[in-house]
This record gives sequence, C-alpha cells and structure tokens, in this order.
Amino acid sequence: MSQKKDETVAAVLALLDLLAGEGPASSFEAPVEEARRQGVSGADLRTVEQVKRLALAIQARLERRQQWSAALTTLVDTACDLVTPHTVEDTLKIITRRARLLLGADVSWVTLPAADDGSRLHALDGHVTMLNTRLRLPQGAGLAAAVVAHRAPLWTSDYLTDDSFRHADEPDRWIRAEGLHAVLAVPLSRGAGSPGSLHVAERSVRRFSADEIALMNMLAEVGGVALERALHLDETRADMSALRGQLQRTETELADARRLAATKATLFDLVLGGCDPQTLVEEFHSLLDAPVLLCGPHGTAIAAAGDMPEHTPEDFTRAAKDAGVLRDASPTLLDGGIWFVPIIARGHSVGALYVQAGPSPTDDAAELLRHAARVAAVLLFLQEGGASVAEAQLRDELLDDLLISVPRPREQLERRARRLGIGLDQPHVVVIARPEGGAQAQAVTRASSCARRMNGLHTTHEGDIVLLLPGTDPGAAARTVHDELASLPGRPATVSGSGPVSEPGAVLRGYREAARCLDAMTALGAAGTSASTQEMGFVGLLLSEHLDAEKFIDSTIGAVLDYDEQRLTELIGTLDAYFETGGSPTYAAEKLHVHPNTVARRLERIGDLIGSDWQKPQRALEIQLALRMSRIRRVLKERTEPARNTAGDQDA
Repeated sequence: MSQKKDETVAAVLALLDLLAGEGPASSFEAPVEEARRQGVSGADLRTVEQVKRLALAIQARLERRQQWSAALTTLVDTACDLVTPHTVEDTLKIITRRARLLLGADVSWVTLPAADDGSRLHALDGHVTMLNTRLRLPQGAGLAAAVVAHRAPLWTSDYLTDDSFRHADEPDRWIRAEGLHAVLAVPLSRGAGSPGSLHVAERSVRRFSADEIALMNMLAEVGGVALERALHLDETRADMSALRGQLQRTETELADARRLAATKATLFDLVLGGCDPQTLVEEFHSLLDAPVLLCGPHGTAIAAAGDMPEHTPEDFTRAAKDAGVLRDASPTLLDGGIWFVPIIARGHSVGALYVQAGPSPTDDAAELLRHAARVAAVLLFLQEGGASVAEAQLRDELLDDLLISVPRPREQLERRARRLGIGLDQPHVVVIARPEGGAQAQAVTRASSCARRMNGLHTTHEGDIVLLLPGTDPGAAARTVHDELASLPGRPATVSGSGPVSEPGAVLRGYREAARCLDAMTALGAAGTSASTQEMGFVGLLLSEHLDAEKFIDSTIGAVLDYDEQRLTELIGTLDAYFETGGSPTYAAEKLHVHPNTVARRLERIGDLIGSDWQKPQRALEIQLALRMSRIRRVLKERTEPARNTAGDQDA
C-alpha cells in the first residue's frame, strides 16, 4: 500500500511539474498512464485523473489569459498607432490590418456609407481577388446593413448559407470568389456621423467566441474614435488648403488692386498736370497694350495710338448707335473685338473711347477701360471748361441775332456759325419749349445740354426756350427735347417744332411758325405734349407762314392720287362718293353705278395707301379738306391751260 501511495504522489507531482513548466496538453495523459502501469487504482487513480483535469483547466485558463493579454497589448499598440495623425485611408488600413492580426483571420475590411445610398468596401486586407474594386453593397443588404440597423455585433459561421439577413448578388459573388465562410461584423461608431462596420472573415466554417467578439468591439470603438478624428483632420487640411488658396488669391487681388490704384493715380496726375489728349491716349495704349481711339461727342477723332482697324470714327459711332449703347455708361463690345466706352460728364456723353482689347479682356483690363473713360471725361471737361462759358454766350448771341427782325449780313452770320462748328447752309429745325411748371432754370440747363450734345444752338426768347438743331424732322426733334425735359418737376413742358430751314434768313420764319404751333397746341388743350406743324394736319397748314396747299394735299392723299394716275383707277372718285353719301359704301356704289363689293375693295386699297385709320374723324376731316382742295386745284389748272393755249395760237 505504501508503494502505491508513493506512485500516486509521483504521478501528482509529475502533473504539477508539467503544469508549472507549461507543458503541452497532450503530455498530461502520460503521468496518468504511468500510475496505471504501476498498479495505482481505485480512489488513488481517480485522484490522479482529477488532478490531471484540474491541471488542464488551469493551463487552459492561463492560455486564455495569455491570449487576452496579448490581444490587449495589440489593442494598446493599435491605439498608440492611431494616436499619430493619419489620413482617413491610412486610418482604415491600420484598423483592418490590426483586426485581421488580432483574430488571426484571413480577410478584414470596413464598410462605410456611400453618397449614392448603400455602402462601399474600404481598406481590404488579406483579399486575393480584384472583384472588390468599387464593390457596392445595396442599401439594406448584407451583414453590414444588419449590424448598422441593430447597432450590435453579428456573426455567421457560413455567410452564403445564412438566410438571417438579406443577400445581394454582387457581394455574394465576391464572398464566393474569395472562398470566405465565417464572417464577424461589429459596428464602427463615428460619433455623430453615419456609422460603418468592421468585418473579419475566414475561409473555413467556424464559430466566433465571446472573447473574439469583445476584442473586435473594443477595436471598433478605438478605431471609430480614430476615424472620426481622421475625418476632422482631413476636413481641417482641406479647409486650410482652401484658406491658403484664398489667401493667395486675396494677396494677388490686393497686389492687382494696388497696381490699379497706382495706375489710376498716374493717369489723374497726367490730367491734372496739364497733358494733352494725345499723351493721355498713348498712356492708355501702353497700359492696355491695345489700339486706342478717342473721339468727341460727334464722332470727331481727337487722338489715337496703335493700329486701329481701317474704319472712320463715324463708322464706330454708327456701330455704337446701332447697338443702342450711346447712352449706356458701360463698356460694350462691337464687331472686331473693339470695345466702345462712353465718356460721360454731368450726365451727358462728351465723347467715346474705342479700344481693340479683344472679345474677353481680363477683369483688370475691363476696370481700366471704365477708369480710362472717367479720366478722359475729366480731361475733356477741364479743357472745355475754360471756353464753355464764352462759347455758350457766343451760341446764345448767334441764335439771338438769327431771331431779330432786322437780320445781320448773311456772310457774317455764317462765318460766326462756322467758328462754332455749325453749318447754317445745312438743314436745321427750330424747336420751342415752354416749361409749364416752375422749373424754368432747370429746363434751360437741360435744353442747353441737349443743344450742345446735338451740335445745335440754344437761347431764351420771349420767355420760351428756343433751339436750332441739325436735322430735317421737326417732329422727331420736338419729341427729343420733350423727353429731355420730361423728368423735371411740375407739369411736362409743351414743345413745338418747325422746318427744316437751310439758310440764316429762314430761321426767323421757322421760329414764328413754331411759336404759332405752340400757341395752337395750348389753345387746343394739348399742353404738355410735343408736335410739329407738319404733324398738325390742316391746322399746321393754317399755321404755316407760306400756305403750301400742294404739300398738304400730297401728304394727305398724295399716295391715292399717284395710284390713280399710274394705274388709271378711280380711287379718288370713290373717296368723294363715299364722303358725299355720308360714309355709306352701298350708297356710294349706287352713285358710282358699280357693285358694292367693288367699292369695298377700293376702300380697302385706300386704307393700304394712306393708313388704316383714315376713317377716324380727325383723319376723315383732313382727307375731305384735301379732296376739296385737290378738286379746286384741278379746276384752276383746267381753266389756266386753255388760256395759255389760246395765247399761243394768237402769237402764232
């Protein structure tokens, strides 16, 4: 019995020695077998076997603690690695690499929400195929969607055969190509951001232990914090890059603004230093590196620098007028890459700059164009300021002399006009404006500016404003002056026009005719409007100093008379019959012995010739008067021609 006790103790000591020496689990069976060979049995053998089981349990627990300690060490190392600033992509790579090493898995990856819904795979580690390139997981599909929805770890021992979550063709095809089976996914928290998930997978069917799930959870928490910081860091880097770019642009803009300010100061120094227009235009040419032409208000070339295209200043002025930009203060592109820049002073155009700067000048060039126009306006204003008062007085005196009843010698008047750049032998119209409110002084200033802008004359005569303007249409000139005075306080001005006149002695007659027209407009209740004697029909005929019946007839029914003469029709006779029968086409047809449809067609043709409003009362009255005057003229001609023929026969 003593020997068996010794053998039992020896077996127990051997087991304890293996436990102390961390022997392999397979070696723990050898002491038990040796005790059995030595004859140990019964209660002693059961004691040895119990000691073996306890030793194996202790060894397993020690191994788990060692593994847990190693895992914690790996987590600490991972946290230390993630403390160092990384980009988002580098952070994801560290997380997936440590996850695979921590669990000894075959493949690891992270899924993050995609901008187009669903999610995408990032930072794969351990994969062997390229099917993962731009792999997209549809929204709500795959283990990742289930993890995000439940905010808890999920695992499957065999991914492709597990029906507890929704599958998708593309992810399943990749799982099959990689040969993956067991997959563990844990939520990857990103603070307040959209959550993702961390995955590990193996190419065999297996279960994941609670320790493995806990380790993955801890890694995901550490990784989520690091990922959130990396995202903020990337955003900060992007913001800093944008700020650096903005700072560089601001510095560039500030430098450009300083250069532009220096340029503006240089230009103003030139003007205030008394430079001439040619020097200023050459400076413009140097700064803009483009041909420059400076013109006066009437298209007259003042100065030029550079090779401007073969066009006259009048061509440029006409192009600008056709484009409708003569009153617009902004640079406007004309044909050929030429920019038209109006020169405005005191609200009126005093000239223009034409610059061939191409179709798309830089912002600095465009700003310089506008500033060049302002500088040129200052120069022209300074140059003309000294002579403006004297010239205005000469213009007033010239028009005053043209309006006196005892005229000055014609040669003297024409010579004085030529000095002011006005040709009295060219067609002009006389315009009279009568302000109806209390803005007489302002109206005189506006009218003076208008006359100067149109290269005409201006004065005040008998309380009215009188202008002599170049042109042949007194109605259009009257409307222009009326529009110029329209914004004055009080009631609109009444404006009349007459003409045209083409010699100094006719100016007084034009003035009297316009004055009668103005008085007639007031008497007829048309105050505050504009008109000319030509536009007032038979009233204008009465107002005219020379009763030109022929002109009235031609302007009223001349088109119908010409039509009858050229085509041998009876439109005038139809008009007579129409008015004589009280405006009835039926009675007119009876009077003419034609069908009513014929009269209707003739009346329609008359409307085409003299306007569709010919039957309105005012037009109808003028047409009837013209018909009677035409009939009288025809009778007088018939009586005169036989008398002439008889005198000729007697002479023969």
